[in-house]
Amino acid sequence: MTHWLNIPADTDFSIHNLPFGIFSVGKNSPRVGVRIGDYVIDLEQLRKFGLLAVPRNVCNQANLNAFINLGKNKTSAIRLQLQEWLRQENSPLKRYFNQAFHPIASVKMHLPVKVGDYTDFYSSLEHATNVGKMFRPDNPLVANWKHVPIAYHGRASSIVVSGSPVIRPKGQIKPADSAVPVFSPTKEMDFEVEIGAIIGKNSVLGQSISTTEAESYVFGLVLFNDWSARDIQRWEYQPLGPFLGKNFASSVSPWVVTLDALAHFRTETPQQDPEPLPYLAFEGKRNFDIELEVNLIPQDKQAYTISRTNFKYMYWNIAQQIAHHTINGCNLKIGDILASGTISGQKPDSYGSMLELSLGGKQPIVLDSDTQRAFLEDGDTLIITGFCQKDGIRLGFGEVSGKIVASN
Repeated sequence: MTHWLNIPADTDFSIHNLPFGIFSVGKNSPRVGVRIGDYVIDLEQLRKFGLLAVPRNVCNQANLNAFINLGKNKTSAIRLQLQEWLRQENSPLKRYFNQAFHPIASVKMHLPVKVGDYTDFYSSLEHATNVGKMFRPDNPLVANWKHVPIAYHGRASSIVVSGSPVIRPKGQIKPADSAVPVFSPTKEMDFEVEIGAIIGKNSVLGQSISTTEAESYVFGLVLFNDWSARDIQRWEYQPLGPFLGKNFASSVSPWVVTLDALAHFRTETPQQDPEPLPYLAFEGKRNFDIELEVNLIPQDKQAYTISRTNFKYMYWNIAQQIAHHTINGCNLKIGDILASGTISGQKPDSYGSMLELSLGGKQPIVLDSDTQRAFLEDGDTLIITGFCQKDGIRLGFGEVSGKIVASN
């Protein structure tokens, strides 16, 4: 609990959190901030006032990459120092409150990092099983799924910050009653609930990263929505995987929650059977207990909760994803995003995509007496939220949202 700053008890951004992001106020340039309650702490102002010993041209940047490059020892120390000052009645932050604390309602949030590369995994056993059943009812998992953390290389240029509109994509689709494809806006617009890991340290080309050291390469986590056009995806994905059905947009939440903040919410990875190969072996609690909720807001309607799931269900954890990603010598760079893949639970109301929730569109979700959805429609806003809560400690990610806009 803070002593001198009024922080709502149910905030995602408690003193236990203090995530990093990029914000701007009015016509001022974007810069590095830290979220506490309903305020953003301006780190560039604190540097100018001599409270933070960081180089020039680090906290006044339009992305976190230079700040992350200071190293975890430095960025963790800054977070802990802010935490201490927020608890002190004689805090030096009080002297600069008017200059360095901005009400959240007055700021604009930006994409937190400059993303060089983006990899999307397929790490939820429940999701892979649900999708597999639609094509292979008797044998839903492909032969390699429990041996390999499967992933594809996504498009970094179309990753956008929460609140950005998402234009319905166009492409080739093959109607069930047609022998040939047609060109059309997607009729099966979907979302995917995911968590994104922000890479916080460069690795060397040719170097493999072990599961033991993998988390030292993660700066923090964000909410991630891998928007999907299922009909486009279904026609194109063989033999090389997703392309236009995925690369039109992905949305991320603006605040990066550090692994330090999430340490209290670690949990066991589900049992892996068969035992993975030695390079994927790990020790300790490597999953995180993050409650996730999906709300759908049709145009001119209220919000409807359509799914509740949890990141702890993931079969392949972040350490294993990084170990596999780099086992062939592929290098990671600061700002890269490794997305978890769709996060689904074991119950129908915990599935992480419309594809699963509506059984491929065959059983639309009933929202109210005159509204149902098989897939997302123009004007729909999709909001994903996430938080952790345990032993009286709560922290969260805020939200990642996007509104579907009709094709150009």
